[in-house]
Amino acid sequence: MHAVCPGKVSGQSVRTAIHDFEGDQTYSEKPGHNFALNFDFAKVRAEDYDALVIPGGRAPEYLRLNEQVLQLVQAIDTAGKPIAAVCHGAQLLAAAGVLEGRECSAYPACAPEVRLAGGQYIDIEVSQAHVQGNLATAPAWPAHPQWLAGFLGLLGTKITL
Repeated sequence: MHAVCPGKVSGQSVRTAIHDFEGDQTYSEKPGHNFALNFDFAKVRAEDYDALVIPGGRAPEYLRLNEQVLQLVQAIDTAGKPIAAVCHGAQLLAAAGVLEGRECSAYPACAPEVRLAGGQYIDIEVSQAHVQGNLATAPAWPAHPQWLAGFLGLLGTKITL
């Protein structure tokens, strides 16, 4: 597994933000972790990967502005490889143009972007996930267990309790 960021190389890090739900009208944002990168973005080739995980938070807002990132998402989707996107990850899917005629869950504030990209927004509880085709999507971090189980299912992993 590689953790990458445009304009960054292995050994560098990226600052993250944590979104949480504390009873306000929307989520709160707090400083997250300095996430270590373990591969050079310039070396990423879609054909070298079996799947793609798109985290939520602020990253998709930034990543959707990079043409190489959009091409990577498109290539992985065209190949039918599993894609997992949570929270604001739908912003990147929408910008890449891969939601036309497809179902996608996301943080509710991203519903207009899903719809404008031709997708069907799936409104589910924040602890649930939705799988359709090669997409495993979820509205927020409370869905991580369901979202990751759906993604692992797309990868062919059998989960038993």
